[in-house]
Amino acid sequence: MDLSNSQSEVGDSTHSKHDFESGSDMEEEEDEPKLKYVRMTNDLRNILTKDSASCIAVHPKLVCVGSRWGMIHILDHQGNNVRSTELRAHTVAVNQISIDLNGDFIASCSDDGKVFICGLYSAEESNTVVIGRLVKSVAIDPYYCKPGYGKRFITGDERLVLHEKTFLSRLKSTVLSEAEGSVQTIKWNGHFIAWASDIGVRVYDITAKHSLGLIKWNRNIDVSPEHFRCNLCWKTETTLLVGWVDTVRVCKIRKRSQLEINSRDDPEFVVQQVSMFKTDFYICGIGPLDSNLVILGYSKELDTDGKAQRPQLYVIDAKDEDYVELSTDSLTLRGFQEYKCNDYHLECLIEENRFFIVSPKDVVAASPYDADDRLQWLMDHCKYEAALEAVTQFEGRDLKRHTLVEVGRAYLDHLLVKNKFDDAGKLCLKIYGNNKLLWKDDVFKFARVQQLRAVSKYLPRGDNALDPHVYEMVLYEYLKMDPPGLLQMVKEWPSTLYNVPAVVNAVLEHLLVNDCDRIILLETLAILYTHEKKYDKALAMYLKLKHKGVFQLIHKHNLYSSINTMIVELMDLDTEQALIILLEKDRVNADVVVSCLENNHRYLYLFLDALDKRETKEVSRKYHGRMVKLYADFSRDKLLPFLRRSDQYPIQEALDICKQRSFYPEMIYLLDRIGNTKEALELITKELQNIEQAIEFCKEHDDMELWEDLMMTNFVDPAIGRLYRKMYLEMTT
Repeated sequence: MDLSNSQSEVGDSTHSKHDFESGSDMEEEEDEPKLKYVRMTNDLRNILTKDSASCIAVHPKLVCVGSRWGMIHILDHQGNNVRSTELRAHTVAVNQISIDLNGDFIASCSDDGKVFICGLYSAEESNTVVIGRLVKSVAIDPYYCKPGYGKRFITGDERLVLHEKTFLSRLKSTVLSEAEGSVQTIKWNGHFIAWASDIGVRVYDITAKHSLGLIKWNRNIDVSPEHFRCNLCWKTETTLLVGWVDTVRVCKIRKRSQLEINSRDDPEFVVQQVSMFKTDFYICGIGPLDSNLVILGYSKELDTDGKAQRPQLYVIDAKDEDYVELSTDSLTLRGFQEYKCNDYHLECLIEENRFFIVSPKDVVAASPYDADDRLQWLMDHCKYEAALEAVTQFEGRDLKRHTLVEVGRAYLDHLLVKNKFDDAGKLCLKIYGNNKLLWKDDVFKFARVQQLRAVSKYLPRGDNALDPHVYEMVLYEYLKMDPPGLLQMVKEWPSTLYNVPAVVNAVLEHLLVNDCDRIILLETLAILYTHEKKYDKALAMYLKLKHKGVFQLIHKHNLYSSINTMIVELMDLDTEQALIILLEKDRVNADVVVSCLENNHRYLYLFLDALDKRETKEVSRKYHGRMVKLYADFSRDKLLPFLRRSDQYPIQEALDICKQRSFYPEMIYLLDRIGNTKEALELITKELQNIEQAIEFCKEHDDMELWEDLMMTNFVDPAIGRLYRKMYLEMTT
């Protein structure tokens, strides 16, 4: 996070550590950040140009910056002075500042041996207390201004001392504890006071006037405690965060049970360490972020030039004896190469999840990404799919700067630049739905890159249809670049979406100069002519193309009266479908069909055969005479059953037809019908050689002359003759 030239907000908000390392790490995918950063500028920038920050205290209403020259500057969160002049509190650097709960009073301390108490809104309440020692730390009572609390504050030098106003506003000082070394820092929360010395951390119960115990440092011969400030932060009224050197401790204050209290002198509460782990860096500050911790870290290693590296702000998930890094941001603060660990501070506003990172020449505020920040980061890093998913989940909640449409449009532009036109088309449907105004604004983006085809299937139809010229633009693009697609669109789209005559003219003009895809474009014209109700042109076009869509057209638009001159062509195209059309009851005159099929005997046979199956009235019977020859030519197996069931054909003509083809069974039936039984029997015996049929024939007619004729027959097989004579004798006797 390069903040060195930032004037106000950091443009890129926050980055993972990979953005600030050279080499192959630059190619690693950047993690989504947890925090965003804003440099405090305005009046603070001028202050730090002339002076340096030595400490800071923050409150929801204000920020107090202590300087190396002993000044205290009261600022708002943007770095603007809220007082006309700074507070000339001390003669040397301010060591610590403490603010009461209401933000009305501050207390500061310094090595000049003084404590400065200031009423920010009441000059009479300000005073300087001379301690006469090097005062390293101070904490003002959170309820300093509340009546009955004695306007208390605590200082730390080689002792922990409570100061309070008594009768007649006299100041009473009480030593609460001797410190081993000096009191490095003090944090007051409710009736608990946490303070750190060179040997560890203690918590003092100011109500019970009892120390709750000591959490000792683990001594390290390589580390001098005075070079590392202890960092304390109250997460809650009973949870204390401790960061010292490279160790983090999470401590809980709990109430003792009755079994744990051995005497009246035992304190009611006890401090219990619930987590401790070491870090890979030195700790400059610590604070809570929801269930996680935020730690300002200082690298243990110098860079290749022997200079200090940039401080890093870590968001971690603390475990019992370890932690997991959730995010790490490297911060380029002014002059970081020259600073030591104790030159940095981290203060936090827990209720606002805001963190203030302080170096001698910089103050930077960090806060979690809100919904808008997260969306902006995702879009800035081309993670539009995730951004769209996020904005959909938010459903407008918590969003002040972004909307679904805004994110969607940014994603759309990205997809178009990347030539992902199909994805862009799908996206339009997702973000615009049936909103005509939104579609109208952005559909031309596809036109500019000649990709209206990609969005065509998603354009709104029906009541929410766009202007006709939009759909015409799409069809023109298909005509020029994808004729099969044009045909598909004309099939799918209602003709009410566009100006049909205009599209017809465009297709005709295109055909004049371009013969490619002619068949497809002629089919397109057929559909367009149908939309125009120019059915004669549509029928002619379909037949020219030999396209079976002609049958659907006839049926759908009741065009039976228009097909009299094209019956043969319909039969050529699809005989089965043509017969269905021709046989629809009372739609097409059978005489007209027969006349048209006169010269195509096969088609005539198929039609009359189908007509005979459907009709039993005079409509079909008048064609039975023709059907004898048609059955003889195309379906002999149907001929004899037809001859048996019909009496509407000329028998002699039928007999001649059968004689020409030697159809003996049919001839036998017809000869029998005209009474020429003798010739019929002769065909049975001579041509068919079927003695059983001959006998049955004689039995049916019960005619002795037939039997005698049968007796006189010379059978080719003598055995058959003997058999027949034996049967004859049996019958006559």
